[in-house]
Amino acid sequence: MSDDTTERPAARFGLRSRLRDRIAEQRWVLAALVVVALLAVFVAGVPPLSVASGGVLLLLAALVPPTRRLLVTRRRREARSLTPWPETGMKQLADALPNPCFIVDRRGITRYVNRAARVRFGDPLPGDPISLRLRVPVLLEALDKVMAGGPAQRIEWSERVPTESWLEAYVTPVAELVSPPGEPARAGAGGGAGRFVLVTLQDLTEQRRLERMRADFVANASHELRTPLASLTGFVETLQGPARDDPVARDRFLSIMLQQGDRMRRLIDDLLSLSRIELKAHVQPETVLDLASLLRQACDALKPVADEAGVLLDIETPDAPCLVRADRDELIEVIENLVENAIKYGAIGKKVEIRLALAPQAAEGARAGGMFVLSVRDFGPGIAAEHLPRLTERFYRVDASRSRETRGTGLGLAIVKHILTRHKARLDIDSAPGKGAVFTVRFPVAKSAEIPADVEKDVSNQHIELSQN
Repeated sequence: MSDDTTERPAARFGLRSRLRDRIAEQRWVLAALVVVALLAVFVAGVPPLSVASGGVLLLLAALVPPTRRLLVTRRRREARSLTPWPETGMKQLADALPNPCFIVDRRGITRYVNRAARVRFGDPLPGDPISLRLRVPVLLEALDKVMAGGPAQRIEWSERVPTESWLEAYVTPVAELVSPPGEPARAGAGGGAGRFVLVTLQDLTEQRRLERMRADFVANASHELRTPLASLTGFVETLQGPARDDPVARDRFLSIMLQQGDRMRRLIDDLLSLSRIELKAHVQPETVLDLASLLRQACDALKPVADEAGVLLDIETPDAPCLVRADRDELIEVIENLVENAIKYGAIGKKVEIRLALAPQAAEGARAGGMFVLSVRDFGPGIAAEHLPRLTERFYRVDASRSRETRGTGLGLAIVKHILTRHKARLDIDSAPGKGAVFTVRFPVAKSAEIPADVEKDVSNQHIELSQN
């Protein structure tokens, strides 16, 4: 009996306490209801009974406790309001870093992204999970370890799309420091140390390419230079021994030695050129050039070679400028390699056809986008189908003896392939035995938004002068 008498006052006290709390929460709503009721009675002339009945209903609605859904929503709003955000000093420090970096909280939510990261990964919306921008499993695993209280993590990974690249990330917990003016720095009020995690990225692509370039250069140079070095060594030993006093053999051996030395020089030049191109493979050129003008210049430079081989260069280009984004020297190297190969290996046909035109699907003009098609056709012996997929490999030769006769290094088409990859262009090869070969290159047309007005004017004037000459 005594338990009931003690529980009932406690229940009534709890109900009254909750009612007082609810009235305190809705005090402004209740005050507004009173003001509206007074205005309705004394200004609008509404009967007091009607106002009283409506007021009672509104009062009950205001004092009814919120539903579970409203409570959950309120708690989430309060939790968001308590979520830590980095201070201005931390943001300025992140912006001063040259590498992309993300500041995330202990739940993996992005709280700040510096300028370098916005340029590379886009501008994320505030409150987005970092996994929306960095979808790298090893990075997210390291981030989970640090957010769980583990030590700093350093990881590396590679990406294949759109180009091969290597990245390194350093994930470390950081403490936000808040220091009022005139006072020493102290831990932030929201918990201080470890409230945030800093993810810093570094691009290792250039470093890895340099390492690969050194390794490839040593491997290729040691393989290709072995033959001419062996020849030079053998001829020197012969000249020092049996042919010491033989002037006829000495002159013949010295001539061969000069050829082998020239072959090594060409080989080293091509290897260095290929290495430089691979180093810049992930950087697309920005300069806008007239492909037709460069084609004429390259063919003019090769005319003496064609005349010596008895080959006619038949060139056709559009009247309008063919504007592409390209590196001038690399583009000329592509044209010279393709035309020179056609002259060397198709000399028996006595003719090389060089055509430049806008692809049919974009015939309405370069402004609409599309592709410029450059084709170089020879009328030589042709190439068997089984060799076509491997023509752009380093040191691959269809006929090794023929390549040595024409002083080829086996790197020309490999250089062409890497240059075209950097220029977002594509190389197609079509050939059959006895029918010659056609090398076709498709270049993306420079869009109008990418062409400054002064560049368009200069290219047009240059085209008019070349036409007049």
